Amino acid sequence: MYSPVALAPSIQSNAGRIFPWKTMPQTILIADDDPHIRQVIAFAMEAAGYTTRAAKDGAEALASFAESPADLIILDIGMPELDGLDVCRTIRRDSDVPILFLTARDEEIDRIIGFEIGGDDYVTKPFSPRELVGRVKAILKRAANRPEAEPEPSRWGTLAIDRDTHVARLGDTALDLTALEFEIIATLITRPRHVHSRGRIMRAAYGGNIHVSDRTIDSHVRNIRAKMGRAGNAEMIETVHGVGFRLRAVT
Repeated sequence: MYSPVALAPSIQSNAGRIFPWKTMPQTILIADDDPHIRQVIAFAMEAAGYTTRAAKDGAEALASFAESPADLIILDIGMPELDGLDVCRTIRRDSDVPILFLTARDEEIDRIIGFEIGGDDYVTKPFSPRELVGRVKAILKRAANRPEAEPEPSRWGTLAIDRDTHVARLGDTALDLTALEFEIIATLITRPRHVHSRGRIMRAAYGGNIHVSDRTIDSHVRNIRAKMGRAGNAEMIETVHGVGFRLRAVT
């Protein structure tokens, strides 16, 4: 079931027809202690147009995600030492990155715990690589289209935004923001305690079909900080090195 050689003709020859939704490459982090399964998943994901990174255990998965964010994590529950559930709990402290669990046991308790701690979906081993790609596709589409529940105006400390009027204020001062800068702040304020990757900020501000470099996002953030500085608080947006940005905790 898992042979990359057997999988190659059907996926590679039909990739454009089966996966018309693919636009810019998104990164999938694969964490599983079985090297063969990592290889099979990576082959299927790359054939579908994704880029991949692999981790052989939970600790390596956390280190990889901290060094460079991913758009989705495929996470084996049954890894030794630091298992997938522990990895998910750690990641959920700071990030809402979509997580798909792999489990070798078709047990309800695994699924319940996985969903309770923030998992988005699960697949039971042995699995079809084609089904796994389909699940990844569905999760990423849901994440991109997920409505953000927020009061109007949204507020975090002295920062407030009003989507209806497209105005952001820091204290009593209205910030003179471009449309893209407003969308960046609006993205950060929806989940102010979470770290937002540059990829997520890019998709929220530009839409899913446009690709810009990380440096472009960083340039926008610098401009926003300068404008916030003139309003009295240049430190409102915090950089989490190797991950992305979040709003500084309110004290």
